[in-house]
Amino acid sequence: MNTEKLQRLGRAVLKVEAQAVSELIPRIDENFARACQYMLDCRGRIVVTGMGKSGHIGSKIAATLASTGSPSFFVHPGEASHGDLGMLTAQDVVIALSNSGETDELLTILPLIKRLNVPLITLTGNPCSRLAQAADINIDVSVSQEACPLGLAPTSSTTAALAMGDALAVSLLEARGFTADDFARTHPGGRLGRRLLLLISDIMHAGADIPSVQRTVPLSDALVEMSNKRLGFVAIVDKNDKIEGIFTDGDLRRVLEHRQVDVHTTPIGEIMTPNGKTVQPDILAAEALQVMETNKINALLVADNSGKLIGAFNMHDLLRAGVV
Repeated sequence: MNTEKLQRLGRAVLKVEAQAVSELIPRIDENFARACQYMLDCRGRIVVTGMGKSGHIGSKIAATLASTGSPSFFVHPGEASHGDLGMLTAQDVVIALSNSGETDELLTILPLIKRLNVPLITLTGNPCSRLAQAADINIDVSVSQEACPLGLAPTSSTTAALAMGDALAVSLLEARGFTADDFARTHPGGRLGRRLLLLISDIMHAGADIPSVQRTVPLSDALVEMSNKRLGFVAIVDKNDKIEGIFTDGDLRRVLEHRQVDVHTTPIGEIMTPNGKTVQPDILAAEALQVMETNKINALLVADNSGKLIGAFNMHDLLRAGVV
């Protein structure tokens, strides 16, 4: 099979699946809104279940709901009839996925779900099926054809169910007023979470790890301090640790290029950059990154409200923390 034919087949699949998703748009109706309201009113968890490929889609929907402000988890229907249904409480809402609406494992646990009197929302491809008829709300996710040329492998049908699940989750997200900060709290290990949650106080060097000298020390001593602390700069402070300036390895190159200095006798105070940019420890690391980018610098000193040096960090610290 040549490359051109493979490309043609791939495009055909995407066209069929895109059409299947487009056909869902008119089905965002009162039933959809009622399903959302059931979940908004839920005082427990949204329990998602499904068998086979529908189960895989259900698992993803549960994960999306949970990460966007709607507490949710997935229960395998086969395991549910062997004890896992004990996870379900009278405060929950159930979402069941089945393209046929006749999945045996779901029908087996249906009476138990109904006995708890919890709202049952179904996503099926057959509104006349037993599962759809038993539901409080059935959302039609039927497709005109599967992308599989045999019409057997779940392709368009699973894509449609997944898209409808996303529509539910995002609608709930908006209705709850879920923010980027809320999202970050559920994704602390991701880059967005780190950018929105990580403070400078979490990554800065503090105490004895801060490279600092007083303005009267010679350049040679300042360079030793800079080398020992390995941050590429040294802070210049007074006897009360108030920040007076900063001297970086870039400053060193510029001084040696344009001036004749005796490294053993020249006080660091004569060649430092006075004051320098500082940030406070309670700002976001992402905000500090913006300060560095705006000022085209690779390091910052951290000061308290009185201007006392309490920390230091450089671009490498932000890189290690995953902020960049």
